[in-house]
Parts: sequence; structure tokens; C-alpha cells
Amino acid sequence: MTNRCPANVGATPTSRLKGHKKPNPHGRNLRKGRVSSPGQIYLITTVTQDREPFFYDFNAARMLIKTMKNEQELGRANTLAFVVMPDHLHWLMELSGDASLSKVMQSLKALSAKAIGQPIWQAGFHDHALRKEEDIRVTARYIIANPLRAGLVKHVGDYPHWDAIWLGAAGSNL
Repeated sequence: MTNRCPANVGATPTSRLKGHKKPNPHGRNLRKGRVSSPGQIYLITTVTQDREPFFYDFNAARMLIKTMKNEQELGRANTLAFVVMPDHLHWLMELSGDASLSKVMQSLKALSAKAIGQPIWQAGFHDHALRKEEDIRVTARYIIANPLRAGLVKHVGDYPHWDAIWLGAAGSNL
């Protein structure tokens, strides 16, 4: 896989050491209070190991998107919006079926890593269950604007790795 940015971008001095895994002392806290409710809408954020920009590689990003679509086809998650950033994923989804949120994320991470051909994910993920008063479209707009805020593109439509059910990747009226 070819990254379009230097390997050390975003790396801490100690994470640049070969084979060094920086422990996440707060990763365990991400699971506290996690509830999986079918029909609930969640904003999921998960990051790559050592924030390595695996998804600068176009094919790797497309494999992740294909894996998300697979979760929908299996009836476990309905994707509302997502953006695949170089080193993380934001996924607005509705949990469906009998699978727990943790099971969906375990499957997504394992299958995408297998498809890409190497371990890519940091352990754990952050989830936010949207409340009834939260505007789903505002959340979706925030998600898909990530490439703009990161300076990767000047127009959302120029970034290839996002979608939202309200308009598709070519639109800009969300």
C-alpha cells in the first residue's frame, strides 16, 4: 500500500520507534456505559494505529467503504453518513438487527483490515448515541465537512470518501 504522505506525519517521537505501541490508558473508559439499542442512531469515531494515514491510499479507503456497506447488507447497521479520513473514520449509523454496537465495530475493523491485508485499527472506538433533540442532518453536515476543516480539499464534492443518504457524494446541499 502506498501512502501519499510521509510515514512520520502525526507520529509522536516515541511512536516512530520500530514496533513501539503507545498504550492508551483511557481506551477502557470508552466502553463504560455503552448500550446497544437497535433503532438508535450513533456517531462512531475510530482511528488507525498510531494515527497512521492508511486511507490516503484510495483503494484502502474504498475497501473500508465496501466493508461498511457489507454491514448494511447483513442488516446490522444502516449507514446515514460517513467520511473516511486519512487516519480515522466518522460513521453516522443506525444500529439494526440483533448485533451489538461492539459486534458491528469488531466486524467492521476485522474485515476491513483483512481486505486491506494488514492490521490498521487502534483498539476501541468512540460512540455517541444521538438524542431525539439532536438534528441528524446537522451532525451529517459536520461529519462530511471534515476534509474541508482538515484542509484536504476546498470543496466537499472534491473529496472522494464520503456519502450521506440525503444526497450522495456528488451533492453539496445537505
